Amino acid sequence: MELATLFILIVCLAIALGFEFVNGFHDTANAVATVIYTRSMKPTHAVIWSGFVNFLGVLFVLGAGAGVAFKIVGLLPTDLQVNAHGPLGIWAILSILIVAVLWNLATWYVGLPASSSHTLVGSIAGVGLTWAYLAGKEYNTDKLFDTLKGLALAPLLGFGLAATIFILFKVLSKRPEFFKEPPKGDTPPPWWIRLMLIGTCTGVSWFHGSNDGQKGIGLVMLILIALVPGQYTVNPAFDAAKIEKTLVLIESGRDVLAKPAFAGNKKAEEAAERLEKIDHILEESTSLSALPHAEQETLRVEILKAASAIKKAAKDEDASAADKKVLVDTEKGIKGAVEFVAIWVIVAVALALGIGTMVGWKRIVVTVGEKIGKAHLTYAQGAAAELTAMITIATADYMAAPVSTTHILSSGIAGTMAANRSGLQGKTVRNILIAWVLTLPVTIVLSGLLFWATAGRYIVK
Repeated sequence: MELATLFILIVCLAIALGFEFVNGFHDTANAVATVIYTRSMKPTHAVIWSGFVNFLGVLFVLGAGAGVAFKIVGLLPTDLQVNAHGPLGIWAILSILIVAVLWNLATWYVGLPASSSHTLVGSIAGVGLTWAYLAGKEYNTDKLFDTLKGLALAPLLGFGLAATIFILFKVLSKRPEFFKEPPKGDTPPPWWIRLMLIGTCTGVSWFHGSNDGQKGIGLVMLILIALVPGQYTVNPAFDAAKIEKTLVLIESGRDVLAKPAFAGNKKAEEAAERLEKIDHILEESTSLSALPHAEQETLRVEILKAASAIKKAAKDEDASAADKKVLVDTEKGIKGAVEFVAIWVIVAVALALGIGTMVGWKRIVVTVGEKIGKAHLTYAQGAAAELTAMITIATADYMAAPVSTTHILSSGIAGTMAANRSGLQGKTVRNILIAWVLTLPVTIVLSGLLFWATAGRYIVK
């Protein structure tokens, strides 16, 4: 590896891990807000515990898969992903990372619980849209809107679910101390309340790690594919058994695409042609790592473009549900050859997120605990909001959907305040909403302008 490439690699990895570090104290402060504010745990113990559980949550990706990571990376246009080598890819990654880190730091500095997920999605979309405009290509807005729908719905669900859980607490619990705000001083709540709040804090920290940690994992893998393609172009664990299984899926996919229902469908034709090329490369292989580097790069390009074409072909109105399922299975099967995560990347991201959780939490905790509602947070409201965040993020993990811990928890607390008729502090809620509303357009514009200024000359129509 050339010295200049090594230097760029170190800088990019440092910024990517820096994003996860900032994400730790920016987003995970929400997980510890209730246990610290209610004196269920001392601040030092709470942030160390939450950081450790976040670390474990990211490591969980090893066994559960990294669907969120690849969904985030998939927001970049396929043509940009396959041409990620060289200055174009480097500036695309740097534009995303620089804007994401700076916006997170800016909102943290003023104590606003803005969303790292929205920040990252906006930064990626800005680069993708700018590339599509300069290259004269079409940007796949369907992927972006699908992601944004999840990000938009999560806080609404958080508000409603937290309010519902709080009302259930009121109906089912006859313990008046559960509905009181913490007394002044360091007096902890009763043991059973402490246990509940520590449990919900642990759950939110775990699922925050497994969901938000994947975003950093996706970014780091994109950096490695761009700068160290010889080692990270294809999945080295894709052995003969997996190749054989994939060849069967490819054959099924090609049979479906040859049916009359797809006649005249340009994307179906493209998908069939690319599947044939992939089949030709794989049938001569016993392991992807044994392929010459040139063939590995060709395979990666063909798989990413075939998967994109298959996804679009599967939307054909004339296709049956059974045929669409075969195409979905084929798409997932071939992507397994290029979508993988190195173990050291998961550990590095886990450490960055975990350590970040242990610093810088105080600004967000005060906002969450005291400045959303007109009344201070009660034990029951904290438990309802945290339980809501835990359930929502766990569901998003299962669906491989990126969501915002910040938005879910903040809206959950607002929901409990509304259910309790405590009232909301207009100024804080207004500032949070402004940060939420501004995050996407600001990051889209900033990352797009930075990418245009730095990489525009490398893009050819």
